[in-house]
Amino acid sequence: MIQFHPRDNRLLDVLEALPVVPFEGTVWRVVREGRSPCIGSAAGNRWDTGTFDVLYTSLTKEGAIAEIYYHLVQGQPVFPSKLRYNAHQIDVKLNGIYDLSDRKILESLGVNMSLYGQMSFLDRKGEYTACQRIAEAAHFLGSKDAGEASGIIVPNARYRCTNLVIFCEYVAPDALEEICEEPVVWP
Repeated sequence: MIQFHPRDNRLLDVLEALPVVPFEGTVWRVVREGRSPCIGSAAGNRWDTGTFDVLYTSLTKEGAIAEIYYHLVQGQPVFPSKLRYNAHQIDVKLNGIYDLSDRKILESLGVNMSLYGQMSFLDRKGEYTACQRIAEAAHFLGSKDAGEASGIIVPNARYRCTNLVIFCEYVAPDALEEICEEPVVWP
């Protein structure tokens, strides 16, 4: 069950003081074969509370693969080898994003960066709370309008790169264009 907390005014103030910059670039997303890479969800993961749809992407193919691999192997007695996944390269054009890739910014907002991506699969929800509050506040401040945030850039928890987390409701359908896809070969 999702617990709702009042928004932290200090958190909102810090985010509002950050520049909102346009994002235009290529990202990667790994999804199960047959699923569209441009459809998000509200799963309640690290950067969403489960109350709004996000599209998790990575700025590198390796980062996207590392993220999904972590989730596939955790809590499983054997690797689910029959599942087929594809890595999709996507062109993205967003009106604006908050760049939260600087670990010092995240620490100042309450994220324990010494534990970031380090907790076990079963304990990961404890690590998510601060990240979810930040994402929810950024989503609250965002919109479809030019100059407003429709996503956040954050450190990848599984690989040395950054991720782009897109707030789906703030993105026009033509803002995402799949360039290519290729099957994932697992390590």
